[in-house]
Amino acid sequence: MNADARPESVGQDVLFQVTGQVATVLLNRPDSRNAINGNVARALRWTIDEIDRSPSIAIAVLGSSTPGMFCAGADLAEIARGGGADLVDPDYGFAGFVRAPRAKPWIAAVDGPAMGGGFEIALACEMIVASDKALFGLPEVKRGLMAMAGGAIRLPRLLPRALAIEALMTGDPIAAATAQAHGLINRLISPEEVLPAALGLAERIARNAPLALRESLALARAASTADEAALWAANDAAMLRVASSEDAREGPRAFMEKREPNWSGR
Repeated sequence: MNADARPESVGQDVLFQVTGQVATVLLNRPDSRNAINGNVARALRWTIDEIDRSPSIAIAVLGSSTPGMFCAGADLAEIARGGGADLVDPDYGFAGFVRAPRAKPWIAAVDGPAMGGGFEIALACEMIVASDKALFGLPEVKRGLMAMAGGAIRLPRLLPRALAIEALMTGDPIAAATAQAHGLINRLISPEEVLPAALGLAERIARNAPLALRESLALARAASTADEAALWAANDAAMLRVASSEDAREGPRAFMEKREPNWSGR
């Protein structure tokens, strides 16, 4: 497929709308809790490119078409069918998003659980507006895996080290109030106000000078992501070791069979 061609999944699995200078991107797979499949990954990559190449769009808001959910992470059913490779874009990473070289800021509007890859997508955004019902978690270790889409890199930069390591080691979720108390999210509000508040923040930002926004964002990213290339290289090496392990096969199998996993440490 031509990288510039609009995927069929835009308007289906991912809703895309532009109002003024603000783009709204909504995950739209409620039956799977907005889990990421190949269609979503292709759609998100296209929206990033479309937003970056449009001179009239200043900022994007990423949310859900369904109240009470953000994203459950990778679609395990698609992985089980052998389609796991489709979830990772060769250039933009998991969901066609987490490693994308985006030129414009994104705000994640999170209501409900943002788990695994869903949390990593939110962490890849520049800002997060969340409801008091939001939960943020990286449960991969419970499945014999690791947070391979940036969670192990970004979370320790955004939370105090001890809290970030606890979240990564236990796989337990972080409550929205805890996330706000430690600066992980920008706004904590009621569920019905999440998307309007995120759009309101985006509109305030969009009123500012485009060049100043781009240059400020680029400098802020450089300040907070020093040596990120080396970190991603280490992340990818660890991912290969973990993903090829016996435990990485046992974890999802135990989950699907609704039993406790039998870890081998190999």
